[in-house]
Amino acid sequence: MGPIGVFDSGYGGLTILAELRERLPQYDYLYLGDNARAPYGTRSFDVVYEFTLQAVQELFDRGCHLVILACNTASAKALRTIQQKDLLTLAPNKRVLGVIRPSTEIIGSISQSNHIGVLATQGTVISNSYLIEIGKFSPEAKVVQHACPMWVPLIENNEHETDAGREFIRKDIEALLEKDAKIDTLVLACTHYPVLKSFIESIVPPHIRVVAQGKIVAESLADYLNRHPEIESNCLKNGTVSYLTSENTEEFDRNASVFAKDEVKSRHVSLH
Repeated sequence: MGPIGVFDSGYGGLTILAELRERLPQYDYLYLGDNARAPYGTRSFDVVYEFTLQAVQELFDRGCHLVILACNTASAKALRTIQQKDLLTLAPNKRVLGVIRPSTEIIGSISQSNHIGVLATQGTVISNSYLIEIGKFSPEAKVVQHACPMWVPLIENNEHETDAGREFIRKDIEALLEKDAKIDTLVLACTHYPVLKSFIESIVPPHIRVVAQGKIVAESLADYLNRHPEIESNCLKNGTVSYLTSENTEEFDRNASVFAKDEVKSRHVSLH
């Protein structure tokens, strides 16, 4: 038995972890942030796949039977290959899940106008994962994407609340809404972005709903564990959480407080 692994390129996955712990507090969790090589959003498919596979292997080696890719870029660029190819040889009885499918399954039911805006990293936008997945579940929906390459560095450098930082965010929101005036639902398709949710809600028209992924992913995981007792039975249930980072632990612990709901004490890990 082992903890549920939660992986992200940096800090954003902590917003997912917080919701998982709130919805499923009985389980043990092991969080891994590849901060030394973040951000992933501008990296190639091959590099993101390589880095993500290394992280998954690390979490498997530490006893995880289930790993959540709490990173949209990793989910878009690496998840399918890992599921369809690597698990067969690495760990056929273990599982890796992402954050894109749970969101795209229900987003069509949230929108009243069937006009949906997606705010994401450049890598997620280029992958077209949201266009493809939303199209499967809500074929009548019109989806417009916009890449926000500055948002992750703004958040990770604590500049998202400065006047200059907010101006970057405002311009990206305006650029998206100019593409389609009928948008009534905005998907925050990067796990860093919930930190900006309140500010985004304050600048968009009141009829637009801003959707973060955390609660959706947590509900989806609860359903998955209920449907897969063979995986659930291998998940430790002591209510603990541990943190690993590939970067400096003191810096990680300090910055993690922006995303996590409690004090973080991490350990260093080398990924290769």
